[in-house]
Amino acid sequence: MAKTMASMREKKRYIVFKIHSKEIISYPNVKAAIWNSLTEWLGANQLAKAGVRIIKNLWNEKEQIGFIRTSHKFVDPVKVSLGLIHQIGDQRVIFQTLRVSGTIKSAKEKIKSS
Repeated sequence: MAKTMASMREKKRYIVFKIHSKEIISYPNVKAAIWNSLTEWLGANQLAKAGVRIIKNLWNEKEQIGFIRTSHKFVDPVKVSLGLIHQIGDQRVIFQTLRVSGTIKSAKEKIKSS
């Protein structure tokens, strides 16, 4: 199988978000809420084109901070979709976008410095 040229690969962006709520919310509940909102806002076709991935091993349950990978063309629609989530289960929540970055490493550094 031939490798794809760098110029032909999809450009990725990482959206770092924080959830503000009174209680800690578990990763499966957050993931389900994000997928429901993305599906409703973007639809199945646009969601497939966006290439959204919720990165499980970067979820910080204590600080309620997570990372989402998406295509560079769909950063704004994904951010809007996150902003539309107001409730997870019985908990009222607010999604805050902290940073958008091209790499996970720089996103982590920017979060620690701010």
